Amino acid sequence: MSSLSKPEIAELRQEYRLSSLSRTDLSESPFDQFEKWFKQAREAEIREANAMTLGTIGLDGSPTSRIVLMKDFDERGVTFFTNYESRKAQELETTPNASLLFFWKELERQVQVKGTVSKVPREVSESYFYSRPYDSRIGAWASRQSESIPNREWLSTRVEEFEQKFPDTGEQDCVPLPDFWGGYCLSPNLVEFWQGQPGRKHDRFVYSLAEGEWSISRLSP
Repeated sequence: MSSLSKPEIAELRQEYRLSSLSRTDLSESPFDQFEKWFKQAREAEIREANAMTLGTIGLDGSPTSRIVLMKDFDERGVTFFTNYESRKAQELETTPNASLLFFWKELERQVQVKGTVSKVPREVSESYFYSRPYDSRIGAWASRQSESIPNREWLSTRVEEFEQKFPDTGEQDCVPLPDFWGGYCLSPNLVEFWQGQPGRKHDRFVYSLAEGEWSISRLSP
């Protein structure tokens, strides 16, 4: 039997002891439960507690993932924003199903969300876009997201061109919302809450949506 090539990696492990999760701890709504955990993550001062891994189905049928930032959530779902011409957007256009994963290691918790994705109304994208810093709004115009570019200087030149086209007047709409940029909302049909436990006997509960009703079940770790 061959041995691992990097045994020092295999030896990396962490015991989880901070908390536990029982059925009586859970809200009947996954949205209420997520709000509770997200509030606790912010109170713990976790850096970018709204960071999440977005998993999509690639155009070649293989999975792809990247970190994005949640910018809103309610009973309609989880909202994030991106370039509509990016690779992730092309993948979502072809297969509008995706997963999200929040990992709050400081609290030894994960939340997985799966569901269908659709574009948010343009007025929602406008409201968020105009709240962004000037540099971020310029960056949205300058970036040809996911495309190959020759060098860093190419991007810097693009930024300068759009800074000249849309100078910072201090007005909220001095940089308009591009037609190719906006938000998506993932409407969940499954939400799983994971709490680390000693000996890898983790607590896992999944909310599943069927015929408009949520059911809750415990999963084996």
